[in-house]
Amino acid sequence: MIRPGRTKKEKPPFEPGLISAPGALLEWRDSQHFDRWQDRPCALCDKPTPMRSHSGEPVHKACAEGWIAANPAEARLGRFASDIQANRQRDDDHA
Repeated sequence: MIRPGRTKKEKPPFEPGLISAPGALLEWRDSQHFDRWQDRPCALCDKPTPMRSHSGEPVHKACAEGWIAANPAEARLGRFASDIQANRQRDDDHA
C-alpha cells in the first residue's frame, strides 16, 4: 500500500551502454537482465534461459557474446550491449 503524499519509486528506463567489441565480454550486472519468475527460450539457441537483453529479449549472455563475435557489423546496431557504467572503477571486480 502506498501512503498518501508518498509516491512509489520508479526505476529509470533500462538503457543500454556501450556495444561490446567482438570477442569482448558483456557486462550485465543489473538485475533487470534476470527474470527470476520465468525461463524462456533463448532467441539464439532455443534453450531455456532466465537472462534478458536490454530490450527484454530472452538470450544467454554467452550466446549474445558469440553473436556479437560472429556478426560484428550488425552488432554495431545495438542488439546486445553492456550496462551503462557510471563512475565505475576498473578495480572493483570482486568476483
